[in-house]
Amino acid sequence: MHLFDTWLCFGFLSLVNGLREYDKKDLITLREEVRSMFDHAYSSYLTYAYPYDELRSLSCDGFDTWGSFSLTLIDALDTLAVMGNFSEFRRVAEIISARADFEANINVSVFETNIRVVGGLLSAHLLSRKAGINLEPGWPCNGPLLRLAEDMAKRLIAAFDTPTGMPYGTVNLKYGVPEGETSITCTAGIGTFLLEFGTLSRLTGDPLYEEVAMNAIKALHYYKSNIGLVGNHIDVLTGHWTAQDSGIGAGVDSYFEYLAKGTLLFQDPLLATIFHEHKAAIEKYIRREDWHLWVSMTKGQVTLPVFQSLDAYWPGVLSLFGEIGDAMKSLHNYHRVWKQFGFTPEFYNIPQAEAGTNREGYPLRPELIESVMYLYRATGDPYLIQVGIDILRSLQHSAKTTCGYATINDVRDHRKADRMESFFLAETTKYLYLLFDPDNFIHNSGQKGEIIETQWGQCIVDAGGYIFNTEAHPIDPGALYCCHRSQNLFSDQKATLWKFIPVNDMKEKENIEHALYPKDIKDTNDDKPIEIVKLSEMRHTSVNNVENNNNKNLINPLPLINGKVDEVIAIEEESKINTNNPEALSGSLCQEEPESLKVQVAAPPSGIYKADDSENIDTYETYTTSDGHYPTSATKNNTESFIKQNSIKSRFEPQILLENIRKRIYIQQIILQK
Repeated sequence: MHLFDTWLCFGFLSLVNGLREYDKKDLITLREEVRSMFDHAYSSYLTYAYPYDELRSLSCDGFDTWGSFSLTLIDALDTLAVMGNFSEFRRVAEIISARADFEANINVSVFETNIRVVGGLLSAHLLSRKAGINLEPGWPCNGPLLRLAEDMAKRLIAAFDTPTGMPYGTVNLKYGVPEGETSITCTAGIGTFLLEFGTLSRLTGDPLYEEVAMNAIKALHYYKSNIGLVGNHIDVLTGHWTAQDSGIGAGVDSYFEYLAKGTLLFQDPLLATIFHEHKAAIEKYIRREDWHLWVSMTKGQVTLPVFQSLDAYWPGVLSLFGEIGDAMKSLHNYHRVWKQFGFTPEFYNIPQAEAGTNREGYPLRPELIESVMYLYRATGDPYLIQVGIDILRSLQHSAKTTCGYATINDVRDHRKADRMESFFLAETTKYLYLLFDPDNFIHNSGQKGEIIETQWGQCIVDAGGYIFNTEAHPIDPGALYCCHRSQNLFSDQKATLWKFIPVNDMKEKENIEHALYPKDIKDTNDDKPIEIVKLSEMRHTSVNNVENNNNKNLINPLPLINGKVDEVIAIEEESKINTNNPEALSGSLCQEEPESLKVQVAAPPSGIYKADDSENIDTYETYTTSDGHYPTSATKNNTESFIKQNSIKSRFEPQILLENIRKRIYIQQIILQK
């Protein structure tokens, strides 16, 4: 091992000493190559796949994946602005804005729809002025893309109506949470809403969106283990961890990312406190040398010694807090994996230095180039330009097809699969472009901006400091201070801070840290199961107190789990799933993805947007063949919707649900203020 470390040290020094410098002309050449890459992929989507969600880049056709939204068009919109193609931005924004709403009898992922659709619409809305769109009076507090983003958020917010405030993973855009929907959600699917929902609250003046997103984060933090770690999947009805593997990658990643970026976007010290507490636990238990492994959330012992390609976002997050040294060490490890295969596999077995079984693919992920871009902005190190060139060359050599860019089915032989995910245009090409374009407006350091007048006074926009959501949709922080008395939305910080602490833990003289970390959890012996009081108990108690004080019913009490209010959940020390099975930790989604890469999609629409003429949800199921292709034909599976199966189900009205949740939050605040 010492010989290997010595060789690695000398190899690294040789690499650094042999680096060439890249002048502005070199960077422009590389930037324009990335622009051509984007143009080829984007025009291929328009030619062969639109109006479907995504492009099949081997078959040269399209298919729906995440909801029949013409998703790639929404996801790629702000990339057009970043690359300066404002005329195409205006054309596409007009097409998208023509849509009245997102009502459709279709089930969608709450997590994916939020980061791709809500995030994409908000970012495009905030970039509309720079792109030369004729703005409605009151921008940025008004506009068609903002209204669409809020319409979608109202439909997604149905998922948050749970005893813990943590959301379900799926909603129907017309009827709310489907009958029989699983209550198991991954950590990232709970903690990845704050940037989008917080931005929406600041622009619309409605604090509810930010409240529910913050509540979900506080609930996750409350249910952390007694050594400060969070697991991979949790029951949103009870707070019971069903997958207790803890890491920084799939199923968890963007929770940590949003704590860090939320700290910067909203200047919230509470988020910084939570992030740094989690980071301390990560450093103590998950980090081994300069890798981050998977460990038991209750014991800290290693359960899966792998690097996941999704881990590669972590150096970029560290760079936001100035921790450049640790970030560069991890990034060097990840670059070595890329050089070994030409891509990073979904799983990399660290002890055996090989791609993980059944996880050998690379679906054009952006995480490595994302961290490279952040670190280059922080250091200017030419080594990072070389890493970017390596990534660019691999994509051009092995992923390019006649009609786009294709997923790499196996990094060992570079066989392709018939799919180009929308995030290739939203993230991968955008981060590459920004790496090679140091003068891009996104990199504005605050030296210039523009003052605009709104009915609420003056504010400054386009001054830089953009915060990217986890789908690389940039948010202008200056715009959040333009609208609806935004600085007064959350005046009672104490009530907001303590909202998810059980009533019997509250004491008037407790400080913020004590309120965040209740004594019964902090003092728990590591060898004993952790007891967690259900948050439904707090809500039920709050409702009863209000009813008694006011001698009337303000809202209907929340349903109780098993009819009890004093039940506690004991978290088992060992996970019920096989932690040695990488299937349990695959992908960035909360839902499990079978080995056959089964994809269930909505029936293709006949026009730009799917008409909802019947109460049936038509689905198609497609499978990859042995060579990684998706078959062009699919077997149609006509099923009666859950609405037909339950004739008493009423039509979902988002505004009714919003008011219901708002009442519950208001009552909790009243109780906690007393």
